[in-house]
Amino acid sequence: MANTFRCTIVSPADKLLEEEITYASIPLWDGLMGILPGRAPIVASLGTGELRVDFPNDGSAAGGSRSYFVDGGVCKMSEGSLTLIAETAVPAESLVLTDAQNELKQAEATPLSTDGDLETRRVAQERRTHAIHAARAKVRLAESRVGKGI
Repeated sequence: MANTFRCTIVSPADKLLEEEITYASIPLWDGLMGILPGRAPIVASLGTGELRVDFPNDGSAAGGSRSYFVDGGVCKMSEGSLTLIAETAVPAESLVLTDAQNELKQAEATPLSTDGDLETRRVAQERRTHAIHAARAKVRLAESRVGKGI
């Protein structure tokens, strides 16, 4: 199909997707990027948040979208193919709202360390901030799935 491109999503645990899509909304480390067919080649670092892919209408089925929670990794678009290699990738329908909410509470309850030198405390603060950001993204994605089924 001329208005589609191949998309492959893999994580250390699984190959999650290998299909033709019409659009991808990708959380990069420095913001959100949309990918359409014919996109110039690019390599970028994945960030944390919702990855959404849209599928084409193919006569017998209306396209639709599928979402994933991703955290870290790389993406590459070249020669009409998008490849995402994620450190963490979870289909949205696999997220459980109560688990995500508990993860967020736990991340927010993590105390700020006053031990160690300035660099050690800075790294600990960055880890805490990242954990809170990732948990919030999971909560948002899980909330958007409530009542939608698989």
